[in-house]
Amino acid sequence: MSKQPSLQTLRARADAFWQVRSEQERKLLRIGGVVVGLGLFYSLLIDPALSGRAQLQKELPRLHQQAAEMQVMAREAQALKGQNSIAPTPMTRDGLSAGLTARGLTPQSLNVTGDYAKLVFTGVQYAGVVAWLDAIRSESRINVMDASFTAQDAPGVVNASLTLRQGAR
Repeated sequence: MSKQPSLQTLRARADAFWQVRSEQERKLLRIGGVVVGLGLFYSLLIDPALSGRAQLQKELPRLHQQAAEMQVMAREAQALKGQNSIAPTPMTRDGLSAGLTARGLTPQSLNVTGDYAKLVFTGVQYAGVVAWLDAIRSESRINVMDASFTAQDAPGVVNASLTLRQGAR
């Protein structure tokens, strides 16, 4: 059996409550109900809408300003995108040799033809070659097109064959 009163039982109790009230009490309860209903209606629907509207009216000029600034920055970025950046120094045999010497690397052979360079190393430290490749990639836009590394008996020592190209992506 359910302990909750049924809808009919609740209605009967409400009717009994209402019937024992005098006409003046009924009138005051109706007025009080209308006042409470209007208060709830205002506090739940009208006030949040009015305060939200006021807040949006305060924020709207700032948001328009930010949107305008973003549009200006987007146009500037688009204009800068179209500009050419400074071209790197062309890859030369002397330039590559100087960079290798500065890092303590000595290639067995070094051939430069146009935008391409072919290097062969024997018994060189792998970490040194990788550090040099990273440096020339960022400084001169020289990328590795082909690489072959063969490990030697000593730890970290390799034989390497590299093909480099300037300006390749």
